[in-house]
Amino acid sequence: MSLFKWAVFGAAAAYGIQHITKKRPEDGKSMIDDWNEKAPEWIEKAKQYTDEAITKATSKVQPEENYQ
Repeated sequence: MSLFKWAVFGAAAAYGIQHITKKRPEDGKSMIDDWNEKAPEWIEKAKQYTDEAITKATSKVQPEENYQ
């Protein structure tokens, strides 16, 4: 049964890879190509979110004046 499970898993993975790398007839691009084009935009959004999260976290954590 374990061998059958891995065979099904392997077939599903192969189909998924084939699906995301398949070129569309309309524009000749694949899903991977779309992701590569949008990656810089997503990275910038992630950097902005990270900066906002760090700013919020550091504004909430303020050291006490008379800490010994």
